[in-house]
Amino acid sequence: MAKRDYYEILGIDKGASTAEIKKAYRKKAIEFHPDKNPDDKEAEAKFKEAAEAYEVLSNPDKKARYDQFGHQAFENGGGFGGGGMNMDDIFSQFGDIFGGGFGGGFSGFGGGGGQRRTKGSNLRIRVKLTLEEIANGVEKKVKVKRKVQAPGTTYKTCPTCNGSGQVTRIANTILGRMQTSASCNACGGAGQTIDKLGSGADAQGLKVSEETVSIKIPAGVVDGMQLKVSGKGNEAPGNGISGDLIVLIEEEQHPKLQREGDNLHYDLYVSFPEAVLGTSKEIDTVTGKVRIKVEAGVQSGKILRLRGKGIPSINGYGKGDLLVHVNVWTPKTLSKQQKEFFEAMQDDDHFAPKPESSDKSFFEKVKDMFS
Repeated sequence: MAKRDYYEILGIDKGASTAEIKKAYRKKAIEFHPDKNPDDKEAEAKFKEAAEAYEVLSNPDKKARYDQFGHQAFENGGGFGGGGMNMDDIFSQFGDIFGGGFGGGFSGFGGGGGQRRTKGSNLRIRVKLTLEEIANGVEKKVKVKRKVQAPGTTYKTCPTCNGSGQVTRIANTILGRMQTSASCNACGGAGQTIDKLGSGADAQGLKVSEETVSIKIPAGVVDGMQLKVSGKGNEAPGNGISGDLIVLIEEEQHPKLQREGDNLHYDLYVSFPEAVLGTSKEIDTVTGKVRIKVEAGVQSGKILRLRGKGIPSINGYGKGDLLVHVNVWTPKTLSKQQKEFFEAMQDDDHFAPKPESSDKSFFEKVKDMFS
């Protein structure tokens, strides 16, 4: 089933401000919160859907990528990068936007928040792709060094907060006895502390381990785009949530093809005799070599358009074209016989320039390339 538009989910337009996005998400989260809709799977799905929309639209970088590429900008990870965030993840990541006044005690939100799950730090890597890989999509296997829970490390309930993640204080004031709650300093609100450190563990009970991660990269990605593989960053202590692996795309320079958006450009050089008599040439494309026909009398600057031989649109709107730019190569040195031939042809009517009314100017050709 196709994913719904994030703006539609939150009921806002693309020009919505950060405050409007936050307000719209808060409204949707209250409406579909599981505590208000017990055992309602549809409401739970809409609650998660709203959180996913907010996770993207509240982040300027992600919002810009979504506005340009749609859901495919995060295809490698789907919603929340494909990690399938559960309720605890959502409460942990977005609970703070509701403050302490969210309905007086919904799980994961109100009253200053309850036990929270910490999240491990993200990792970042660069992946270089050839133009062919970008055009066809590719699966890359990369080795990543990430922190994982060390074998033998055990945790216990925090004795300070008894596992609640909160400590409550009662103070006598001129207004009477007041009760306040705050995150437990001893466990950072996680409700757990380390009981025993495993072999090679750091102070958090983690150790560095190398892992091979498979990354599915969709066709049509662009240089500088970031993909997210959820859960493949550093792990968190105890019952925490693993961080994410952020993949930065780098496009390698092709020896003969130049990319411009979804279109590709190729410079084809033909000799003067080939331009006069016509020829066929084999050229490179991202799917292999193809042979094209060059008509007799071709003019330098002629652009041949091979439709659908460019890069697939990351939004799924078809493919770009391959634009072949014909350049007639003029020799710089001639033999005596060749020179005599061309001298004899200087006044020949066949060699006199005769641009046709249908021939387009350079600027018109450039305009056509972008149309």
